Amino acid sequence: MIQLSQSANRLEGQPMFRLLEKVNKRIADGEDIIHFEIGDPDFDTPQNILKASISSMMKGDTHYTASSGDIKLKQAIIDYTNTDLGFSPSVDQIVISPGSNCLIHAIIKCLVDEDEEVILPDPSFPTYYSVLKLLNIIGVPVPLREINEFRMNPRDIQDRITTKTKLIILNSPQNPTGSVIKHSEIQEIYDIAAKHHIFILSDEIYRLMSYDDAVSSPCVYDHCKDTTIMMTGFSKAFAMSGWRLGYMVGPVEIAEKVSLLLQTTVSCTNSFVQKAGIEALTLNDARREHLEKMMAELRQRRFLMVEGLNAIDGISCVTPKGAFYVFANITKTKLDSQQFADLMLENGVALLPGPNFGKYCEGYVRLCYCTSTDNITEGLKRIGNALR
Repeated sequence: MIQLSQSANRLEGQPMFRLLEKVNKRIADGEDIIHFEIGDPDFDTPQNILKASISSMMKGDTHYTASSGDIKLKQAIIDYTNTDLGFSPSVDQIVISPGSNCLIHAIIKCLVDEDEEVILPDPSFPTYYSVLKLLNIIGVPVPLREINEFRMNPRDIQDRITTKTKLIILNSPQNPTGSVIKHSEIQEIYDIAAKHHIFILSDEIYRLMSYDDAVSSPCVYDHCKDTTIMMTGFSKAFAMSGWRLGYMVGPVEIAEKVSLLLQTTVSCTNSFVQKAGIEALTLNDARREHLEKMMAELRQRRFLMVEGLNAIDGISCVTPKGAFYVFANITKTKLDSQQFADLMLENGVALLPGPNFGKYCEGYVRLCYCTSTDNITEGLKRIGNALR
């Protein structure tokens, strides 16, 4: 038997991609399965973004770039951050990356040592837990309660701080619940972190995907110079999941080390993809039209999914405030989360059991509604029939 390293044996990956691979194999064998398991928007990348990247390639922009990112994309991020959050980070605070997942690993690796603690929401994006386990770092989960619309409670964070706490992870709008943390709660969490000299990693990948109120960010309080690190990407709001492009804004000392780690592991981010990122962040009519059209469609899909689930005996769910997920309560079906997910897969619907997102998530399942209304309608029909 091959003897792998201890860290290799701690690798878990992402449950949604494991299920996606399994589902795609079954579809290839002729099965009809509806995808509610993967958070991949079904919208096409806007034409102006495609053209910017193609033009870049045709001009020969297919070589190495600086490991921390293209200076022109950094300038676009500075302008965008100033418009969106009201402050202009320096060039040295920004690191461009091939997707956001590697940033989660790099930031935590550069900030937190083994046996130190990271406070994070439960449920939350599985990569947080996978990275912590890989690095042998202690994850301290904060339960997100349905009665509180799955928002992270500042008092729960305060109660879990110890002398080993190094980092707090926030994600708003949130995966998998679609919750949005209130402005007053964000400010309280920031004050707690600053008081205890703890860093905040604010994952804002769904920032532009709020249905009601503007999304608050802890980064406005220190402009990512001391306590906060902001991380985001282009996959969701700009329908660029396959492009693999993300970035962080943080204290210069952290950005320098994250850049070195990315230099060590991936060298640099694809050059012509970064040109697409510049176009995506440019405030023009194409960007406004794309975002308005996408959010109007997602609002309709959200209504269809929430109303449809709440109409099925044994299932209930709160209305998400952002992103494109529902975290449905299935306790009244008398099935556990895995049994429910297995039953649905056998009836042509792929979704994820709650415990994939944390230890407090039994009795829930996550469904993505970033697919067509026809698929949502048919998927809900299959779920109802399976339970009957």
